[in-house]
Amino acid sequence: MTTLKAGDKAPNFKALDEQGNTVQLSDYKGKRLVVFFYPKASTPGCTVEACNLNDNFERFQSQGYEILGVSADSAKRQSNFKKKYGFKYPLLADTDKAVINAFGVWGPKKFMGREYDGIHRITFIIDETGVVEDVITKVKTKAHTAQILDS
Repeated sequence: MTTLKAGDKAPNFKALDEQGNTVQLSDYKGKRLVVFFYPKASTPGCTVEACNLNDNFERFQSQGYEILGVSADSAKRQSNFKKKYGFKYPLLADTDKAVINAFGVWGPKKFMGREYDGIHRITFIIDETGVVEDVITKVKTKAHTAQILDS
């Protein structure tokens, strides 16, 4: 699980978004970046979280933030998710889990008494120089914007 904490250098990731465009950390140099990891596109909790961030996208932008969503879903699934809800930010299709592993959000989970490995719902706030400003491990899907901007 994640060992990244505030003050650490963010992993220099490179992955494809839902449209096949290459996205990397260096694209966001000089901007603040919210990178939120979610288990699966179009599931109830992930949809609520992604929509909460999207509904407040202009507020994020006015404060100098860009947003990136990341899951291990295919580009097609990410594209369908983005189109269905009109997300204004890219969704990374991290099928090989390179970004997921770089940020350390893959690990054991429990659900209804069953243990399995999966993506933990964790958000990283990265500053203009690529340093982790904050790590939110207890994401409130319905109030995630407030967790980020009102802290």
